[in-house]
Amino acid sequence: MFGPLDKLGSPPTFYRFAEAALPWLGGLAGVLIAAGLVLGLGVAPPDYQQGEVYRIIYIHVPAAWLSLLLYSAMAVAALLGLVWRMRMTHVFALAAAPVGACFTLITLVTGSIWGKPTWGTWWSWDARLTSELILLFMYLGFIALQEAMANDRLAWRSGAVLLVVGWVNIPIIHYSVEWWHTLHQPASILRLGTPALHSSMLIPLLTMAVGLMVLAAVLVLQRMQAELLRRHAGSNWLKEVLQA
Repeated sequence: MFGPLDKLGSPPTFYRFAEAALPWLGGLAGVLIAAGLVLGLGVAPPDYQQGEVYRIIYIHVPAAWLSLLLYSAMAVAALLGLVWRMRMTHVFALAAAPVGACFTLITLVTGSIWGKPTWGTWWSWDARLTSELILLFMYLGFIALQEAMANDRLAWRSGAVLLVVGWVNIPIIHYSVEWWHTLHQPASILRLGTPALHSSMLIPLLTMAVGLMVLAAVLVLQRMQAELLRRHAGSNWLKEVLQA
């Protein structure tokens, strides 16, 4: 029904795909992140209002995007797993959850570091900050749920429902600056019309964002491989792959 996804849903096929893709993706992530850091920290001009402190956006903003993207991908995987019972959806969610939680934590920490000199406070219980914190708890809740239940199938079904229902928090995070009064500025990149950032700042930011997205893909693929090793230890196909 899903074409290539059906093939990647086979553990042996997926493991071989990840094994072939990881070196290329790892190299690409390294090049893009290095380029993004050089352009963002050394080439992009200071902001006319915030000066040098704005440069933390080259970590903060891509991390925030990834915190939303990874949870959304997990929610889609959960839906596919609940409705069509695709085999690799649970493996993906288990692998992606710690990565998404790390990027969410990075978002909160870098936002606090940015907020102190910019807004005069480390933390404010406004809509975006609070909803991002809730997202971290949702990641951790899913991880804890998987660890707490001995039955993998029951744990996955319970976790999948949590992921699908919890996705309602994603648009709340995104649109919170438009729906309520918050310390955050309105969207300056992902908006209709021309981005507010000048190209000298936008290009490094997008380069860094793509680099961190590729890095996230590398981490998720590696964790999926590790989960397959755990689940299929002793299987004939795994022995053949490892011997090859």
